[in-house]
Amino acid sequence: MPKRMEQLTRWLRHDVGLPPFELAPASADASFRRYFRIVFNGESRIVMDAPPDKEDVRPFVRIARQLRSVGLNVPAIEAENTEEGFLLLGDLGECQYLSELDDGSVDRLYGDALGALVVLQSCGPEGLPAYEGELLWREMELFREWFLGRHLGLELKESEQRMLDEVFERLIAAALEQPQVPVHRDFHSRNLMVAPHNPGILDFQDAVSGPVTYDLVSLLRDAYIEWPRERVEDWVQGYHDLLVDSGVLRQPGEQAFLRWFDLMGAQRHLKVLGIFARLHHRDGKAAYLDDMPLTFHYLLDESSRYPELRKLQHFLQERVAPFFQRG
Repeated sequence: MPKRMEQLTRWLRHDVGLPPFELAPASADASFRRYFRIVFNGESRIVMDAPPDKEDVRPFVRIARQLRSVGLNVPAIEAENTEEGFLLLGDLGECQYLSELDDGSVDRLYGDALGALVVLQSCGPEGLPAYEGELLWREMELFREWFLGRHLGLELKESEQRMLDEVFERLIAAALEQPQVPVHRDFHSRNLMVAPHNPGILDFQDAVSGPVTYDLVSLLRDAYIEWPRERVEDWVQGYHDLLVDSGVLRQPGEQAFLRWFDLMGAQRHLKVLGIFARLHHRDGKAAYLDDMPLTFHYLLDESSRYPELRKLQHFLQERVAPFFQRG
């Protein structure tokens, strides 16, 4: 048995005091964290294994307790070992939104998710780090470095470098002019679980204080499932009205809110393409390559809708789209 698993098993048996249990992989994510499901006496729990030299479980613990205090359905912390990076968590089940979403269920499931999101944004954790311009820029640099450079092997002209710099600056300005609220950062169909108290919410440990449309983009322009643009705009309008009713939003009106949403989408999709490329080339997680075409489709669509992104649209069509057409 590998040393890490010996440590985990010893902690569960001797420190936590669990009765004999069965342990099996539950899931892994894009970080260094791993999750195991343990079963004992007809009950199940989830164990998080986060190597302390790679991950810090303390933000997860702190934010989980804050989110539960406002009634959101996140895993209960039943035992913790922050020094070794182990947590014993309540089990929200195995049914991801992604596996249940279809034309018949989406309005109900997204209605639940948007209801939870407005609670997160209006009553969520305080003291979160700011999603400030430097972080937003670093995220988009992943597109330039890992997607364009490493994955596609493109050498950019000086004019193309300047164009990307200008686009990044515009997208950051659009993000920072929005109301700043608690932001989950990965509020999408693989981190939302269908549960009796719906939705179960996972993977919130990187929460920040940031743009009001960010999590809405994560949900409605999900890298793993696509919905018609007209339907997305209806959901965006409905959420705008929900924010106004809750007092989170007083301005800017539906069309300006949709613009925020699209420009935030461009920022996120630049980042996500870079992350998917890095996960493949650095971490050996090739499965994320399958999710690149939809993410690129979103980015191309967003860049076509606003004059300030037309140069980006032209660049994507001329220099990047041929790689997807070949695939």
